[in-house]
Amino acid sequence: MDYDKRVGFIGLGIMGKPMAKNLMNAGYKLVVNDINQSAIGEIVDMGATAMHTPAEVAKEAKTIITMLPDGPDVEDVVLGKDGIIEAATAETILVDMSSISPTVTKKIVAALETKGARALDAPVSGGEPGAIKGELSIMVGGPEDLFNQIKPIFDILGKSAVLVGEAGAGQTTKLMNQILVAIHIQAMGEAFLLVTKAGVDPMKVFEAIKGGLAGSNVLNAKVPLMLKRDFKPGFKIRLQQKDIKNALEAAASMGLTLPLTEAVQEMIGSLVARGKGDDDHGGIIQELEYRNNYEIR
Repeated sequence: MDYDKRVGFIGLGIMGKPMAKNLMNAGYKLVVNDINQSAIGEIVDMGATAMHTPAEVAKEAKTIITMLPDGPDVEDVVLGKDGIIEAATAETILVDMSSISPTVTKKIVAALETKGARALDAPVSGGEPGAIKGELSIMVGGPEDLFNQIKPIFDILGKSAVLVGEAGAGQTTKLMNQILVAIHIQAMGEAFLLVTKAGVDPMKVFEAIKGGLAGSNVLNAKVPLMLKRDFKPGFKIRLQQKDIKNALEAAASMGLTLPLTEAVQEMIGSLVARGKGDDDHGGIIQELEYRNNYEIR
């Protein structure tokens, strides 16, 4: 086996599984680990090799991608018992494509450096559809030479990969992205609530505005699903909540106040408390509907 074509992949959820499949279809040989055995089975059936622990993955692959729900999960996989760090060497490269706090990223990078290992933080935007199509937008923090080394992998997984700065800069960029997405979805809900309550056809309104200044990728992706009441998760509300929490914590650490972001997070919190956390984040509009006792259709 070409050792450079062997990649470790830890985290085979909604996003990770299609990403892993795209790498395998491009000729990479994967060594995988996940707490979900059924997810592992599907990838193993394609030819991947399953490992019991992250440390075992690190023994078998120089380059390891992690795609996990939150910072504590990444910390556990990298720094915990049987974690990547236990088998890390100067040849180890961690590419963390999870969306986590920049503070956690910097802690992990510093710990890996004690073993001579290197890392990139490379969170993504595009949701499950982008992961399936290999059209993710990838925001990368870390050394430029390491970015260039991993760029062929990014080119398989995404339509763009941009090095935005040093370690943690990728995660900071993703937090900004999530602020914009969450506020945009909330604004979409408010605008279409007004339109439908006024008795105007919302689909015709969408067609009228989508080519103008108010048009966006968010509207193109979410309006048709919203009007069909399709909230099957491509990116779950509870994960959006986690990202906004990280953004607000980062802002607070810099002495910043983000009033619109705080308002959307309060709406999201109420929605999660009512059991909607596993809906797609386009379903943020449901809290607005609940408070107005009126449904957008």
